[in-house]
Amino acid sequence: MSHRFLIALVVLSLICIGGLQSNHQTSAQAQSQAEQSTDLVIYGGTSAGIAAAVQAKRMGMSVVVIEPSDRVGGLTTGGLGQTDIGNKSAIGGIAREFYQDIAKHYAQPEAWKWQTQEQYRSDGQSRTQQGEDAMWTFEPSAALSVYQRWIDENKIDVVYGQRLDRDAGVMMTRSRPARIIGIRMESGETYRGKMFIDATYEGDLLATAGVSYTVGREANSQYGETLNGVQTRMARHHQLFKGIDPYVVPGNADSGLLPHIDPEGPGIEGGADHRVQAYCFRMCLTDHPENRIEFHQPEGYRPEWYELMLRNYEAGENSAPWINSPMPNRKTDTNNRTGFSTDFIGQNYDYPEASYERREQIVAEHRLYQQGLMWTLANHPRVPLSVRKSVSRWGMCKDEFTDGNGWQNQLYIREARRMVGEYVMTQKNCQGVAVPDPVGLAAYTMDSHNQQRYVDADGHVRNEGDVQVGGFPPYGISYRSILPQAEEVSNLLVPVCLSATHIAFGSIRMEPVFMVLGQSAATAAKLAIDENKRLHDVQYDKLAETLKENGQILEHVGPKPVAGIDPSKLPGVVVDNDGATLKGPWMTSSSSSPRVGHDYMHDGDDHKGECVATYVAKLPAPGDYRVVLFWPPYSNRATNAAVTVIDADGRRTTVHVNQRNLASKGQHVVGTYSFSQSATVEITNADSDGHVIADAVQFIAADDVDEVSDTAEPKSGTPR
Repeated sequence: MSHRFLIALVVLSLICIGGLQSNHQTSAQAQSQAEQSTDLVIYGGTSAGIAAAVQAKRMGMSVVVIEPSDRVGGLTTGGLGQTDIGNKSAIGGIAREFYQDIAKHYAQPEAWKWQTQEQYRSDGQSRTQQGEDAMWTFEPSAALSVYQRWIDENKIDVVYGQRLDRDAGVMMTRSRPARIIGIRMESGETYRGKMFIDATYEGDLLATAGVSYTVGREANSQYGETLNGVQTRMARHHQLFKGIDPYVVPGNADSGLLPHIDPEGPGIEGGADHRVQAYCFRMCLTDHPENRIEFHQPEGYRPEWYELMLRNYEAGENSAPWINSPMPNRKTDTNNRTGFSTDFIGQNYDYPEASYERREQIVAEHRLYQQGLMWTLANHPRVPLSVRKSVSRWGMCKDEFTDGNGWQNQLYIREARRMVGEYVMTQKNCQGVAVPDPVGLAAYTMDSHNQQRYVDADGHVRNEGDVQVGGFPPYGISYRSILPQAEEVSNLLVPVCLSATHIAFGSIRMEPVFMVLGQSAATAAKLAIDENKRLHDVQYDKLAETLKENGQILEHVGPKPVAGIDPSKLPGVVVDNDGATLKGPWMTSSSSSPRVGHDYMHDGDDHKGECVATYVAKLPAPGDYRVVLFWPPYSNRATNAAVTVIDADGRRTTVHVNQRNLASKGQHVVGTYSFSQSATVEITNADSDGHVIADAVQFIAADDVDEVSDTAEPKSGTPR
C-alpha cells in the first residue's frame, strides 16, 4: 500500500468520522430544538388543562400536558358529575362541547348498563331541559372517556406521573420581567416551551416561578368587600344544632375539646385569616345490588372523630348529611350537606403549600374520615334508624375507580393558592362591576364552605365560614386575572388558581369555568407566539375576536340589572353604602332598582338588632339640611326600618321608614335637621318586620330645597 494511499485513507476516515460527529451533533441540536420549540407546556391535566390542550392543537400549536397523577380531568372525572353551573347560557366553546359530547355518549344504548335511559331523571341545577343538545350530569368514567377521545383525536401528548421539582424546577431568564424557559420534574425530565399554563388546583408552577399569591381569606377592608374574612354571622347554612357541648366529657373543660374544634377560633369578624374552606371526596355511589360495594369500617377507624356528629343527631338532626344527586346508571354524585357531613372541616389548612408527601397524608386522612363517616352513618346505634336505613342501601361502585375499590384519588380541592395577578377579581365584580377585558363568564353563587369549628360565647360548638350569596347574572372574568403581575413573569397563564379574592373565587371555581378559562389561556398563548409579544401585550380586541370565533361567550345576553343612579348626579351631599361603616352581617345585592350606585346592602331579614350602617357626611357648611333616604323598594322589605339622625347638638331622632311601599319610588324625606359640618345617620334592623335595606343617604341644604324637586329626584338626564 503506497504512502500516498495511506494518507488519503486517513484523510477519508477523518472526514467520515467528522461527518458522523457532525451528524450526531446535528441530531442532538435538533432534539434540543424540538424540546425548545414546544409552543405550549401545560402543567396539570385538569379540565382546564385538557381544554387548553385541545384549543392549542386546533390553533396549530405543539403542546404537552404534564399530569402529576395517573388520571386526567381533575374533579370532572373525579366524581363531580353534578355540574355546578349557575347559568347554562354562560358556557360556550370547548366547555359546552364537553357537555354536548356527554349527551352523545349517553345517546348510545350501550352506555346504559344498570338502568335504561328512560328510567334516568336528572334533577337540581343540572337538569337537562327538553330540546337541549347538552347533558350536564355524568358518571366519572363517562367524563374520562370523552377526555380520552379528545386526547386521541387531537394527538395530544400527555405525560403521566411527573411532579414538578418545587425547589428549583423552573428555569427562567434573569431579565425582568422573567420568562420561563423550561420546567424540570422530580425525575429530572425537563420540558421546554414558549408559553406555559399552570392548570393545577394547587398553583405549584406559579409559586415555584416566584409569582405572587395568597392563601386563606382576605379581610373585608382589603378590597372593600362584605363577605370575605371570618363570617360567624353568615353561618346559617350547613350549621350544627344549637347547644352542643364541645368537650370530650360534656361539661368538663379539663377533658379537652372534641377533635377538630379550633381552640383559637373564630377570629375577628370580617378579618383576614389563614384558614382554607373544607375539602371532601365527591363520592360516586350506587344502590344497584350487583354494582354496590358495602360501606366498611376502615382500618385505623377513629370513633372520636364522629362524636360531634352523634351529638348533633341527639340535638335534633334527623336526616342523612349529604346531597345525593342522581347520575346515570343508578349512580350518584354525593356532596356535603348539614352541619356535620363529608367536609373534613379545618383539616386542610396546610395543604396548599404542603410538600407532596404531606399532601398525600392529608388526602389519606380525608379518605379515612369519609370512609369512617359512611360506616358510622350506616351502622352506629346513636344514628337515627331512618338515617341508617337510608345510608345503608348505598355503597361505592364496583365499576368506578376500580383501583381504589370505588374510592377516587382526586380530593375536592375547593381552594388552595390564589394568584395575586394583574387584576384581582372581587365580590364587586360578581355583583355588577364589569371588567373591560372578559375572557369568559362565571355565573355561580359566591359559595364558601365552612372553614372552622369553634366554641362560641355560650360555650357551644359552631361552624364558621359558610357563605352562599347569589342573585346576580353571569359576569365577565378579566384576562388580567389569569396573568401574573407584568413585572414578574411574562409567559405564564393561570386559569385555575387565578387572581381572585376568597369570596369571588367561591363563585368562579367551577369546572365549566375552568374549561372556559383554559381555552382562553391557550388562545392568548397562540396570539403572543404569533406576534412575538409578552402575554401582557396581547391586543385584547384581537383576543376577544378570536375567542368569539371559537365559540366563547364573553357577554351575558340575558336580562341585566338596571344601572344604578350615579350619586354624583344627585344634588347635595350623597353618601352611598360603600362609604358607610357597617356592623353586623349585611349582605350585598344589585338585583333590585332603583338604587344608588352599583349595589346596596340588606340584612337577609335575619340577625335582627345586629346590623347597623352608619353614614357620616362632610357638609360644605353648618346649617339646616334635608335628609333623604334612598333604597330599592320591594314586597319583602320592612315596613319599619329604623333610621336615626344625630344632629349638631348630639340629639338622636329615630323615624321608621316603610321600605315596602312601592309608591315611595325608593325615596323618603326623613326630615330637616341642624348639623355642624358633619352629619351622621344610622340605619338598623332592630325589631324590623322584613328585609332592611341600606343604600344611600342624601343631605340637601335647606336653602337649596326649593331648587330641587320635593322628592329629591336626580338631576335631569340621570338614569332611573
